Amino acid sequence: MPDTGLLETVTQDAWPSRIDPAPRWIGRTGPTVRSAWSPKSPLTKEQHECFERDGFVVLKNLFKPAEIAALQDELAHLRADQSSLEADTIIREPSDDDAIRSIFAIHRQSALFNRLASDQRLVDIARHVLADEAYIHQSRLNYKPGFRGKEFYWHSDFETWHVEDGMPDMRAISISILLTENRDVNGPLMLMPGSHRNYITCVGETPEDHFRKSLRKQEYGVPDEDSLRKLATEGGIASPTGPAGTVVIFDCNTMHGSNGNITPLPRANAFLVYNAVSNALLDPFGPKKPRPDYIAARKETRALKPVAGEIEAAGRRGG
Repeated sequence: MPDTGLLETVTQDAWPSRIDPAPRWIGRTGPTVRSAWSPKSPLTKEQHECFERDGFVVLKNLFKPAEIAALQDELAHLRADQSSLEADTIIREPSDDDAIRSIFAIHRQSALFNRLASDQRLVDIARHVLADEAYIHQSRLNYKPGFRGKEFYWHSDFETWHVEDGMPDMRAISISILLTENRDVNGPLMLMPGSHRNYITCVGETPEDHFRKSLRKQEYGVPDEDSLRKLATEGGIASPTGPAGTVVIFDCNTMHGSNGNITPLPRANAFLVYNAVSNALLDPFGPKKPRPDYIAARKETRALKPVAGEIEAAGRRGG
C-alpha cells in the first residue's frame, strides 16, 4: 500500500492527459539539465547548453568503429535467430508479420547490449542530465527495414510513460545509438527543437492493453495537428543524420517521430531510456493495469554500475 505522500502525488497529477475533450499546453517546470556544467562534466559546455535549449544533442565519435561493428553483428544475429528471445518482446511491423519493428528489453536478452546500457560514457551523461543515479526504464532495438519499415508518428515519450506507466516527472532521457547510416531518405529520427518546454496533453481515453496495438501503430497518446503545427512553426524540425555510431540524446518530453522507409536502405538503432532512481514508476495515471515490465521496468530499478573500457564482442547470450 503506498504511503500518504505517494497517494497525494497520484491525486495531484501534475501532467494530466487523455481526460479532456481538447488538448492543453502545460509549461514545463524545472530545468532540462539538472546538473550545473563544469569542466569535469561528460558533456562540453556547448553540448550542455544545446540539450537545455533544444531538448536534444548529437554526439559524434563517442564509440570506436570496432565497438559499433560488434553491436552491428549482434543486431544482425538477433534478427536472424530469434530463438533465444522472449516472444512478447518481439514487435512486428503492422503490415508485415515477418518484418521485425522492435525488440524490447534488449539489455536483458543480450550480454552485449547489457554491456552497452551500462557503459560509463552513457551512464555518466545520464547522471549529469538527471542529477541522480539512473536505471534502465526501457531498452529496445528499432529496425526499420528497407521498403517495409513503417513510420513512428509524432509523440512525447513522457506523455505515454506518465499516463500508461506511472512515471511521475520529466526526469528521464533517451539515448539512440545509430547502428546503420541514417540518411535524409530512409526514415531517420525527427525532433522538434524546443518542444520539450511544453507538455501537450492528448485526447482520447486509453484502452486497456493499449500497448498490444500501440507498439505497432500508435492511435492514442498522439498530439493534435494544431499543436504539432505550432511546435514546428516555433522551433522547426531537425533530423539528425549520420553514420553508424552517431549518438542522439533527447529529453523524455521532446516531440519526435520518423517517416516510413520505402528506400532499399535499412535503418536501425539501439534505444536506451535512463530514468532517475528517484523517479521510479508509480501506478499508471491512466489505465488501471500497468504495461508489462519488458516495456516499463518496475522490478529492476537499482542504480546502474557504470562499466569503463571498450565494448568487446565476447559473450553473446544473456543479460
